[in-house]
Amino acid sequence: MPARDSATLGFYVEEAETYAGRGREADLARIERFASLLPAGGQVLELGCGGGQDSAALLGRGLEVTPTDGSPELAAQAALRLGRPVSVLLFEDLDASAAYDGVWAKACLLHVPRTALPAIIAKVHAALRPGGAFYASFKAGEAEGRDRFGRYYNYPSAEWLRETYGTSAWHSLDMTEESGGGYDGQPTRWLHAFAIKNA
Repeated sequence: MPARDSATLGFYVEEAETYAGRGREADLARIERFASLLPAGGQVLELGCGGGQDSAALLGRGLEVTPTDGSPELAAQAALRLGRPVSVLLFEDLDASAAYDGVWAKACLLHVPRTALPAIIAKVHAALRPGGAFYASFKAGEAEGRDRFGRYYNYPSAEWLRETYGTSAWHSLDMTEESGGGYDGQPTRWLHAFAIKNA
């Protein structure tokens, strides 16, 4: 099964300029934590960079960032913000081996169909160098579904997500939950996962 949903990608094609240009602030507390896990000037891959806000914050911390998005339209919007090329990359096309000190995936892997998510997380694991850091966030729930824009979400529980990560592959996996919101304006339970690859 592909790791993408055509209706979800279609939303980001149609809404790229509005979505990228909204007043979204980078999550500086988690970016600081992520950066603290990396070597100075470390190589970072950002998946699903959206409007590029987080890539800008990571670059501002002296990291070498490769921003990517699955939507060519969003990648173009991020490139305008960052002043540098942004690659178009679908999750299933990630094919790197020990290339990055960190992978940042805020609010993007939540669109991967549940059956495809283990393979995508395995690709992230392979792309990381030993001891590398991986951050991802998900909208929490108990069963997959769609929001009012028709976007697909895997809506995992913390327990399901831990099993999906396969904890034996990681030196540590720290998962926290908090209340927040999203583009749809609905109250949301968020899961934030920090994983460190075995050295």
